[in-house]
Amino acid sequence: MRKAGFPLALLGALLFLSPGHASDFSDVYGDAADFFSFIEDPNTGLTVFPTLTIPLGGEYEGMGTAYTAVARDSSFFDANPAASSMLEFTELAFLHNNWIADTNIEGVVFTRRRENLGYAVATKFLYVPFTGYDIWGERSSAGYYSETILIGNISRLFLPGYYFGGVAVGANLKAAYRHISADIAAGQSAAGIMADFGALTRFNFLKFFASRAKNASLGVAVRNLGPYVQGEPLPMSASIGVSYSPIRPVLLAADLNYPFTFDSGRYPAEKPGIAVGSSVAVTNFFSVQTGLLVKGGNPRISLGSVVTTDTLTFVVNYTLDMTTQFTNLDRVSVAVKLNLGDEGRREKELRVEEYYLAGIEFFAQGDISRAIEYCEKALELDPHFDPARETLATARRSMELQTQMEAQQRIE
Repeated sequence: MRKAGFPLALLGALLFLSPGHASDFSDVYGDAADFFSFIEDPNTGLTVFPTLTIPLGGEYEGMGTAYTAVARDSSFFDANPAASSMLEFTELAFLHNNWIADTNIEGVVFTRRRENLGYAVATKFLYVPFTGYDIWGERSSAGYYSETILIGNISRLFLPGYYFGGVAVGANLKAAYRHISADIAAGQSAAGIMADFGALTRFNFLKFFASRAKNASLGVAVRNLGPYVQGEPLPMSASIGVSYSPIRPVLLAADLNYPFTFDSGRYPAEKPGIAVGSSVAVTNFFSVQTGLLVKGGNPRISLGSVVTTDTLTFVVNYTLDMTTQFTNLDRVSVAVKLNLGDEGRREKELRVEEYYLAGIEFFAQGDISRAIEYCEKALELDPHFDPARETLATARRSMELQTQMEAQQRIE
């Protein structure tokens, strides 16, 4: 059983700097950000629906958005739509991101995997309170700017196996609505549709520890493909990512992001960016993540942590960039994920292994027919369990050889 932790204590551990230290750190961060000034991007902000590019939270944000090849929890929908058919558990997640000042983003995600088919539904909602004043300082208008994103996902896993995790392909279909009160700006509310496409594969590479989980991944994704909204482009981008676990507790990841538009003359795309991230499992119920996203001249540093119980997972992230008020801690995101089970996949894995090990034992004892019987049982439950298939082939060859030898002895 995994032990429980207390998420608020975790948040305190993450945000350990005092206000005095925070001031010093902000100066250090400002100096570091100057290093990236050579990639300042004049094309930032030329697209609509910024909510599409803001991380909602979860491990995706904690690892600095270097998640195209990782995509292993319900925050995958922001990174790679192919991941739903590779997730371990059915999850219901509630996410809150205190983005900047009074800007908040809320989200709900439900994702489920049935054998090699995955699907999910999600929503993101951004709202910003607005108050207008006239030249006399009197309030002239009030309302909210809001964006609502609805997402439907489906993916399929192909060619899964024991040594090779297979290739998953998937897509998100998204609908977006922007509401701007007429008191703020009349005629500016708008709606749009867009889609994401992705592929993901997992495999073993330079693996020096024993585990059924693959230690390397490769992912690609194209996001926010869709028609212009009121003559303005969507924030379309393509990403390729890799991840690697050199040892069991450590996961490293990197993404290359390439924004693009269909009309580069009128709306030039932003410059390419990179993201790097890491996750370290400190115990079986506690892990920490960190990441760096370089996008334009505003590098974004994230620090996050995950506390897991048997049924609940708590994810707390803090993000620092040049728009952050460090001493106010206004860039904290919190996610609560409910584990709804694995559809019996783990239980089936254990039964397959039991049948396989029994087959190996019978083979070692020279009972070839029973070895064949139990390997066939293992493959009935999991046709992709390669060790059982290999042992079955060896046992059948041994049976054939034994039959030939017995026939030869009868002739003699």
